Amino acid sequence: MGVQVGIDVGGTFTDFVLFDSNSKRLEFFKIPTTHPPEEGVLLGLKQLEERLGIPPKKIRRVVHGTTVATNALLEHRWAKTALITTEGFRDVLEIGRQDRPVLYDLDVERPEPLVPRTRRFEVPERIDAQGQIIRPLDEPLLRALIPKLKGVEAIAVCFLFSYLNPTHERRVKTLLERELDLPITLSSEILPEYREYERTSTTVMSAALRPVVGRYLERLAQKIFRLGIEATLEIMQSNGGLVGAEIAAQHAERLLYSGPAGGVAGAQFIAKLSGFKNVITLDMGGTSCDVALITAGRLLKRVESELAGYRVRVPRVNVHSIGAGGGSIAWIDPGGALRVGPKSAGSAPGPACYGLGEEPTVTDAHLVLGRLDPQSALGGRKLDLARARRVIQQKIAAPLKMSVEEAALGILEIADAHMERAVRVITVEQGYDPRDYTLLAFGGAGPLHAATLAQRLRVRRVLIPAAAGVLSALGLLAADLTEDRVQSLLRPTAEVDPAELPKIFKQLRQQAEKSLKSPFVTTALYHPWVELRYRGQAYELALDLPASIWNGIFSPAELTQLEERFHREHQRLYGYALREHPTEIVSLRVEALAKTHKPELPQPSRHKHIKERGRRPVHFANEGVRECPIFARESLPANAQFTGPAIVEGRESTVLVPAGWQAHLDEFGGLFLESQGLLHRS
Repeated sequence: MGVQVGIDVGGTFTDFVLFDSNSKRLEFFKIPTTHPPEEGVLLGLKQLEERLGIPPKKIRRVVHGTTVATNALLEHRWAKTALITTEGFRDVLEIGRQDRPVLYDLDVERPEPLVPRTRRFEVPERIDAQGQIIRPLDEPLLRALIPKLKGVEAIAVCFLFSYLNPTHERRVKTLLERELDLPITLSSEILPEYREYERTSTTVMSAALRPVVGRYLERLAQKIFRLGIEATLEIMQSNGGLVGAEIAAQHAERLLYSGPAGGVAGAQFIAKLSGFKNVITLDMGGTSCDVALITAGRLLKRVESELAGYRVRVPRVNVHSIGAGGGSIAWIDPGGALRVGPKSAGSAPGPACYGLGEEPTVTDAHLVLGRLDPQSALGGRKLDLARARRVIQQKIAAPLKMSVEEAALGILEIADAHMERAVRVITVEQGYDPRDYTLLAFGGAGPLHAATLAQRLRVRRVLIPAAAGVLSALGLLAADLTEDRVQSLLRPTAEVDPAELPKIFKQLRQQAEKSLKSPFVTTALYHPWVELRYRGQAYELALDLPASIWNGIFSPAELTQLEERFHREHQRLYGYALREHPTEIVSLRVEALAKTHKPELPQPSRHKHIKERGRRPVHFANEGVRECPIFARESLPANAQFTGPAIVEGRESTVLVPAGWQAHLDEFGGLFLESQGLLHRS
């Protein structure tokens, strides 16, 4: 199969992980993130031969996690887009929903619609709630709109009830393609679900981002080819799965959470190897911290999100992100309180200890406290301890009348508090007890905070995977190809014919199969889901169905059991169930997953004994200054065991093992930490 390369673009560093399936060689390196980001991607690919001795012709697969779609939305750099919709519904995009961030704020400013009113066009046509045409499409009026559309870069089409009958939308596309050389995006292809606002918003977002993402991926593919790399290019989607670059270019809305999804995919891969089914993932890099939940081996997902004030309805990993990373800047607010983030020093100028920045950051605090080696380099940059001490002294310690070390400990305490709140959002607030989970920490900064964060959450077990600092890039190579297909039904459960469901699911499965073709796929799996709610509710719950449905078997008794499962899940999440109230099936969904060949992790060192690299004083909040042994992670033998306090230094990340924690290395190179002071909760 040759060489595969995973590339994750972060706010501070761009990570490269290379796996040779023939020699089982796994290599990685970091370079500072560039602007635009593709320059760093190409720079790293050019350096593969120089750094690792891998010629371009050996690379067969490139997998990329990208923030291009996200950045385009945040920076308002989307394409000039027009919307064609049903007569009388041109303002659905602007009306939106009644929910708002601050309920009683009369001066709240909503973001401008992706498509202004002057480019939203109405066409007489109508399909009813049963999918029947009650007013034909007015084709002469549609043709009259063509001159008004010649100045746009993309067109979105969204008609009422087109998810039941897409005839009119398809006819619009056929007519316009004859006259206009523009990408035309149909809601019946992007989101065949009910709720006209969410469908319109998602379709418009897809259309507006499609030229931006398409141009980026096309440029990237061409430049990769010019380097002599004839490889398959795959892109990470928001749902934690991969898709071919061609499909990704047509479905830009699927890439809005591509960045953090790679880390969660990597965490799921590691958790499965190490035998953990319930895991809290903590991805702390240079700019942000992303947390997510894996329960019973499955990624928890959500289908609706809001980004920069714009609603989008696509499946995505349920990642909660905050501005807490190694580059997060510490500052004092007007009230005299110490704050950390969300602003980051990024890759330029970076933390003060990188030699250019003048703002104190989390990384500077770690260096001052002895947790990072002043003689080491991060991403090829030597660390400047004197500069880190100076900026913390001037910006934090002196104004607050404390020592540099006290200020640094305060910076880390606040960063930990931010992350604790983030974890509670995805656990306690969703009905999950964090004490039932293992904390899996990665990213360049995550292993430094893992144990102290676990203590705050009363989590007893922590796992720091091998190559933790580049796990997001490794996760790209470990991820599977995925495709989600959905069809709204919106029918009372009592009126649903159980025999009808297998037929719809088979149709969705056939649609998904077309997108899962890749030479790196081993086998394909299909997971059927049904979304139910109580009649009158505005939200629904997703429940999985038995595999027997693929055989065309779904009995009335199984439909009754499905309703009972819905009642129990509603009771668990919201504290009550309305068993006498009628339910309805909202949508049917198929998650298609094509398994790929997985990379293999490097084996632990063959040394028989643990050897210290040295010792240095490290400052702790409760224990004061401790002389800590320093271990090189690459030299730790299999099944190595030791107790904290200690520091474990790897090429891409550093692990802090506080006092009261026992550490040992598992067979896959993962560093497993267990607290001796927390009560075990079975």
